[in-house]
Amino acid sequence: MISEGHKKHTDLKKPAIGYFGRNEWAIVGALCVYIKALADKVIAALSSQYKCAYVDTSHNDEIIIAPGRIAYGAYLEYTDQINYQQFNYNSVSKPFGLRQRFSDADLVLVNGNHQQAKAQVVIIYENKRASLQKRLEQLTNVQLILLAENVNEPFDFIKETVPNWENIPLYRLEEVEKIIAFFRTKLEQARPLLNGLVLAGGKSQRMGFDKGAVNWFGKEQRYYMADMLKPLCNEVFISCREDQRQQIPVDYNVLTDTFTGLGPYGAILSAFREQPDTAWLVIACDLPLLDLGTIQYLIERRDVSKIATAFNSPDNEFPEPLITIWEPKSYPALLSFLSQGYSCPRKALINSDINLLQAPDPNALTNVNTPEELEKIKRVIHQKIASA
Repeated sequence: MISEGHKKHTDLKKPAIGYFGRNEWAIVGALCVYIKALADKVIAALSSQYKCAYVDTSHNDEIIIAPGRIAYGAYLEYTDQINYQQFNYNSVSKPFGLRQRFSDADLVLVNGNHQQAKAQVVIIYENKRASLQKRLEQLTNVQLILLAENVNEPFDFIKETVPNWENIPLYRLEEVEKIIAFFRTKLEQARPLLNGLVLAGGKSQRMGFDKGAVNWFGKEQRYYMADMLKPLCNEVFISCREDQRQQIPVDYNVLTDTFTGLGPYGAILSAFREQPDTAWLVIACDLPLLDLGTIQYLIERRDVSKIATAFNSPDNEFPEPLITIWEPKSYPALLSFLSQGYSCPRKALINSDINLLQAPDPNALTNVNTPEELEKIKRVIHQKIASA
């Protein structure tokens, strides 16, 4: 028996995901052929900038023989079709699995005659009046109304059911450019906020003392980096171990590791656990030459359709994971890598779809891990100050 007030499970913050993805719309109220045609036009216009997905249900009423090896009892069949990849499943897709498969999508369009989504586009089409009236309980968040041919206003039952329907954008179905602009605007508005995360939870074993406490520019480096990020980010946090929390002044937000023993990887996951719908600009505290211009360069070239936006490391030609913008869609990807036994953020970047940039000043990515490197960078900084 569970006592009153006892919580059996941790109350985790859930991402704002609908039936399939974060940004999804069910198109409902017209023949399926019209819905598919509209989806085709929107996807064709937006797919160069965003990852677009489509959800439908087969319209064949006949019994269809299962494809390939599925017909012989295979659970899963994967085929590399060269121009595209094909998966056939012989199992019922559960909501959790569907969200996982669509986690990389920026836009999901759904045939609302067969599936639901957390937002809806309603087509007012006379021949589907009765069908639409049966689906009124699905119209929970109507964001666009489209008038088909020979229709001049929404049906009365739509006016009665949809709150403030007069304030919802209303176009004709043939006004394709306006419809595309609607979706483009919605995706721009859904651009995740950007938080800053200064990594200061390492044990600095090679250095012999806390690297985040080194005073390069008049204050400890972890605070110097946090102050640099504040004008560029929605919120800035210093990531640290639980035993370090009391050392951080109250003027700075602290985010302690909840994925312990994983180094920077755990710090990134801990940040997403706290705010799963936010993008995180993650910066290590051992980059004394990192300047405002380099960070701004990264932010200005951020690509929200990718898992992350990162710089190419000047040392090894691999992505530099600890000055990287990690998008919300990277959260499930990072958890998936972890489930396969990988906790290296660089390896996650190498094996994911990322936006890889060349740093305007490669020296800005120089990190300091040993006393010898510290003395070398001290001389570089002193020379810069003297030249200035």
